[in-house]
Amino acid sequence: MTAQPASAAQPAPVLGIAGWSGAGKTTLLAAVIPRLTAAGLRVALVKHAHHRFDVDHPGKDSHRLREAGAREVLITSARRHVRIVERAEPRDPVLEEELARVDRQRNDLVLVEGFRHAPIPKLEVWRAARGEPPLYPGDAHILAVVTDSPEQVDTRLPVLALDQPESVAAFIRRWLEEVRQPRAPQNE
Repeated sequence: MTAQPASAAQPAPVLGIAGWSGAGKTTLLAAVIPRLTAAGLRVALVKHAHHRFDVDHPGKDSHRLREAGAREVLITSARRHVRIVERAEPRDPVLEEELARVDRQRNDLVLVEGFRHAPIPKLEVWRAARGEPPLYPGDAHILAVVTDSPEQVDTRLPVLALDQPESVAAFIRRWLEEVRQPRAPQNE
């Protein structure tokens, strides 16, 4: 199955992968993304980091120049580029602002890891053994629950196995096809 590319009229849909820290969101995405790209999808990712991180390292020219006071650094090569922008004031990222940085015309799907309270369609990754309550009872944006404890999930939502990334990828492809279907005009 090959999805239709995003267009100016229809930017890439956004789908969140939400859950508590340690639930396995990144591990799941690392297994699902190759399956989505193998199906011909161009996937972008926005990841919320709750900790300080740096993609630039001491000793590198770009790091030295940023430490010297450059507020924005663009590192570019023939294969990729990365833009490092220092925030004027440290604050939690706002999903809408971060999504504006992603080229949604160039991608077929934007996956969002984290931002668990954002009002976007999402899959919840939940592990009973972590001891955190599930999000799905209080979040109408959750489309399905991905878990290693299906017997402990009490919902009418689809329940997907955490150790079966192919079924999660298939669910995402079906969802993407549904949201990409042209809508018939409403008669008044």
